[in-house]
Amino acid sequence: MTVTERHEEILAVEDDDAQARLLRRVLESAGFQVHTERTGLEALKYAAQHPVALAILDLRLPDIDGFSVCEELRKRYDSWAVPVVMVTGLDRPIDQVHGYRSGADVYLTKPYNVAELLQIVGSLLHGPRGSEVSCGCYW
Repeated sequence: MTVTERHEEILAVEDDDAQARLLRRVLESAGFQVHTERTGLEALKYAAQHPVALAILDLRLPDIDGFSVCEELRKRYDSWAVPVVMVTGLDRPIDQVHGYRSGADVYLTKPYNVAELLQIVGSLLHGPRGSEVSCGCYW
């Protein structure tokens, strides 16, 4: 079964339009379905109404921060059923620790490597063998 046959949706929460477009383009080119939201509250509302296979969260959002979004996702879903990848410009060790304590599975700092992001998404969704996802492009 290929990635495109799985019909799993990734929720990407990013308030920067250029970053959101990049995330969407990279993930869709690898065969994933992507829904983007600009705020944490919009993301939580969407996640409450639609099944989400994985969430990618920016931390600096205009309403509530990504740490709070992650904590709420952990409360709403069956604990660790939805993997969370934090993608942020916050690169201090204390921010990384806060991210993991909030429930993140992975904490990536911007600028991130696209191949690494795809590897992580594939691994979280499908285990190590499912991580061999390629977008067929270079960024």
